[in-house]
Amino acid sequence: MFCPNILSFISSLLLLFHGVALAAENHEKFLKCLSLQSDTISEVLYTQNNSSFSSVLKASIQNLVFSTPENPKPLFIITPFHVSEIQAAIKCSKKNGLQIRVRSGGHDHEGLSSISDVPFIIIDLINFSEISVDVEERTAWVESGATVGQLNYRIAEKSQNLLAVPVGTCPTVGVGGHFSGGGIGALMRKYGTAADHIVDAHMIDVKGRFLNRESMGEDLFWAIRGGGGASFGIIVSWKINLVSVPSTVTVFAVPRTLEQNATKLLNKWQYIEDRVHEDLFIIAILFRENSTMVSLFTSLFLGGVDRLLRLMQDSFPELGLTKEDCREMTFVESIVYLDGFEAIRESINVDVLLGRNFFRPFTGKIDYLTEPIPEEAFLGIYDIFFEQDQKTNGRLVFFPYGGKITEISESEIPYPHRAGNIYTLLYYAEWGQEAIDEAHQTHVNMLKQLFNYMTPYVTKNPRTAYINYRDLDIGRNNKFGPTSVQEAGVWGKKYFKNNFYRLVHVKTMVDPENFFRNEQSIPPFNLVKDE
Repeated sequence: MFCPNILSFISSLLLLFHGVALAAENHEKFLKCLSLQSDTISEVLYTQNNSSFSSVLKASIQNLVFSTPENPKPLFIITPFHVSEIQAAIKCSKKNGLQIRVRSGGHDHEGLSSISDVPFIIIDLINFSEISVDVEERTAWVESGATVGQLNYRIAEKSQNLLAVPVGTCPTVGVGGHFSGGGIGALMRKYGTAADHIVDAHMIDVKGRFLNRESMGEDLFWAIRGGGGASFGIIVSWKINLVSVPSTVTVFAVPRTLEQNATKLLNKWQYIEDRVHEDLFIIAILFRENSTMVSLFTSLFLGGVDRLLRLMQDSFPELGLTKEDCREMTFVESIVYLDGFEAIRESINVDVLLGRNFFRPFTGKIDYLTEPIPEEAFLGIYDIFFEQDQKTNGRLVFFPYGGKITEISESEIPYPHRAGNIYTLLYYAEWGQEAIDEAHQTHVNMLKQLFNYMTPYVTKNPRTAYINYRDLDIGRNNKFGPTSVQEAGVWGKKYFKNNFYRLVHVKTMVDPENFFRNEQSIPPFNLVKDE
């Protein structure tokens, strides 16, 4: 007699084999459907037999963990130039039982924009990268395939370095994923998240309709600004309000070792980082260097060096910041500096922001903290670093909170991590391209050790997370059959807290059959499983 688990396993295998066979049978039907729907689709369609298929596939996989031969490959890749080509892809994918993965920048921590365990296609928005800046109106329209670095480059170019958008510190991240997940960065203490400033969007829904804010309605417009756009349709462009930045900003990067009181400095940072002036953003990065630990304090200040030094003397004199530690520059130059492109050079070439070159293996997790960890707890963190091989390249990145991001209501947009949080903690590792899989597991294990060690000190019930640092360890949807709201809530409430239930409501309205889905997409309310 079979136990229920074995029967379930056999059923899953049968469903898998059936799905693969069905997909193979429908390949020609899919291609024929596309040709009937779009006259130009053949120019942007790549099949697995196409000589350019592999290079197009890898061109936007920024996380090289997901570019190895062992990863599942899409049946087709479409790199559209026109909305009509996306509409054709949606219609024909629905008709022929194929899932869609949408890719803008290709930085997904779990690779969900490029891989899937079920038959799928990729719609790569790399050609949807136009940026239009209206300095007088203080807005910009940006297509989802542009990067956040390209966006701020064009804004600085048009505004003479006086306007910007509050986006993340990695300039090669795609706008589509960044905006739809919320978008935190160096300006969040001054202006909040990127999604807080979005005022319109253009998207294509499950019915193939081209929608703007008015036609999609306020519920759907709310959902795509931080709720993960891939659950609701394909967002092709965004209109965002621009924010003011001064003509001169100041940056610094000051390392301190254990012998230079790194522990006490990092402990003090916990008590001041969310309370200093909102113009000041100080990140702390903790890593091992040979036989010691280093705390690197790096900062963006929206103003000149003299005012910065006065603020630092008032709030963080223990760091011993001097004028020689600081550099004045434009805001767009600070993006290059903070990303580490040219931090040690005398001159900064902002043209690097126009590129998309990141391409490295990386992995990460994230936590939110509502109170400082005890000073002695850092010793346990150090122990974990020292247990690793010296080739292991892990780090902890402490991002400050406070200011504008905490003044906005948790329910204003789906991104809920507001008042009460004092900083976010990123567990991050990247490494060379040799032995990617072996090194990947080594770094994953290290970050899991750190993540588990931090359990007593981070948020609880739920232990909150951030969708833009996607983490499948916190839960995933069922591979076969529908996922109930209760099941998805295991991971959904960690990302969105109580906003998860409104996202389910929106999903049920706009995509009740759950066409747009992945391992962590918002599920619709299911009458059978959720009754």
